Amino acid sequence: MSEPGILDVRCAVTLGAFDLDANFSAGPGITVLIGPSGAGKTTILHLVAGLMRPERGRIAIGGDVMADTDARMFVPPHRRRIGLVFQDAQLFPHLTVAQNLAFGGWFARHTNGLPREHVIDVLGIGGLLDRRPARLSGGEKGRVALARALLSSPRLLLMDEPLSGLEEEKRQTILPLIEMVRDEFGVPMLYVTHARDEAQRLANRIITIDRGRVVGSENLGEDR
Repeated sequence: MSEPGILDVRCAVTLGAFDLDANFSAGPGITVLIGPSGAGKTTILHLVAGLMRPERGRIAIGGDVMADTDARMFVPPHRRRIGLVFQDAQLFPHLTVAQNLAFGGWFARHTNGLPREHVIDVLGIGGLLDRRPARLSGGEKGRVALARALLSSPRLLLMDEPLSGLEEEKRQTILPLIEMVRDEFGVPMLYVTHARDEAQRLANRIITIDRGRVVGSENLGEDR
């Protein structure tokens, strides 16, 4: 289905009446999880990020095991080197853009992270550095959140409907930036959306989720 080794998910969890049993692998580029609301897409992101523990199964990133219930192994979120971008950006409101970016860079202090100025230039946020989030538009917040995630030197980037709620004009502005991040920085992404056009444009592979199960996959190729 996809090149193994970047991300391998074989895990299950029960949340009330909802039962998730996810089984898939993701290779380089952008792997899109698509499906209706409540299908389990965000739950999968939380499991991969370490924000939730699987009840059964195993998760590995780049060959390193992040969770294995048989071995009673669980790597906490801050040790997974995963960048997170949620639909509400989740920037620190009391910090400037520059200070928010510095927080992302703190996680990369022991690694050869991406060049800060290059990330700022690619995402076009140089003029926003002295502002606080309250003075940013929705699209600007999205770009800053993406930059902060990249500056954490992630081995994997998780994006949970980052364009949801944006006006179409702003959405069409951010889409090329996500493509540019994919092509310029080469960080693999696991990207959640319910928009089929968005998935078709961005994805190297599409995995369809419904009622907690993988019900389909489509490989669109590594060269996009």
